[in-house]
Amino acid sequence: MKRIGILTGGGDAPGLNAVIRAAVKTAINQFGCEVVGIRNGYDGFLEKDGIIPLGVEAVRGILPRGGTILGAANRGNPYARKVIRDGQEVTIDVSDEIVKGIREQKLDALLVLGGDGTLHIAHELARKGVPVIGVPKTIDNDIGGTEITFGFDTALNIATEALDRLHTTAESHHRAMVVELMGRDAGFIALNAGVSGGADVILIPEIPFKFESIMKKIRERADKGRKFSLLAVSEGAKPMGGGQVYSRKGDEVYVPRLGGIGQVVAEYIEDQGFESRVTVLGHVQRGGTPTAFDRWLATRYGAAAVRLAARGGFDRMVALASGEITDIELAKAVAVPKRVNPEGDAVITARNIGISFGDE
Repeated sequence: MKRIGILTGGGDAPGLNAVIRAAVKTAINQFGCEVVGIRNGYDGFLEKDGIIPLGVEAVRGILPRGGTILGAANRGNPYARKVIRDGQEVTIDVSDEIVKGIREQKLDALLVLGGDGTLHIAHELARKGVPVIGVPKTIDNDIGGTEITFGFDTALNIATEALDRLHTTAESHHRAMVVELMGRDAGFIALNAGVSGGADVILIPEIPFKFESIMKKIRERADKGRKFSLLAVSEGAKPMGGGQVYSRKGDEVYVPRLGGIGQVVAEYIEDQGFESRVTVLGHVQRGGTPTAFDRWLATRYGAAAVRLAARGGFDRMVALASGEITDIELAKAVAVPKRVNPEGDAVITARNIGISFGDE
């Protein structure tokens, strides 16, 4: 192993720079290996100046930094790339060009730091002969085969702090405060933050809700003199018999953008005679300094990915199992997305302490 590449795909997440730093240092210090960075996800193989050298100096000081020094592209799918031809927008497959670019760079391994979509692409490229190693990144914590993805803990802490802050203003003004949180089709952020932040109602995609059940909880609190309520709502939550709310529809390239369910819930509460406000945290959950746990996990993942590459474990992903770093086949990791178990102890615990999921 003489030369490896690193790319970061999909949306950014706290801890990406920590992975890059650990991988570069491990490759150079332990294996005497040259490292290059690919800018803007897979697009870097198609762009001028898309490949940059990564030495120890290049990664100095980036451990506590959010974002990624390599840039990311959550629309950079080489199997479905939008281009303009003859004045018309068309979708083309440029995966063979990506493979050609990888081979021209003479990479002995390509470390792909990404979520579900990015790792799906990595597996498809591995089937074309690319020596890929996956590293699970997403604040949603929805990648199978690993107990936790880096970026999740930071997003969870930000969401919990927001709930803490909104709790006091909700109590002061006797309002129902609705906090819409990220997570796509997985409710881990809303569930964990809701429990940690003292939410009265948690709405997640895995448990469809009834509006009247939400009001039942709010009225019960009001009857006991608790004239405010705190609701943690995952962006992918949906009412029974209804669908998710989108702020933008998708197509063959762009993933549908969830957003707006918090407003729908808040307006219903208002219509029932209770003053409400909605806060959408959005990308605040992605940005800023990663927590100590995410730095620690990301560093372990980065070093382990290089070690896995050195022993030829391609088309695999590093993962966390029972507190230890291991690795699994990429195909297995992306086969079934991870979701909150409605019958699991986390949900049971929340119910035990009186939190409503809007389904009873």
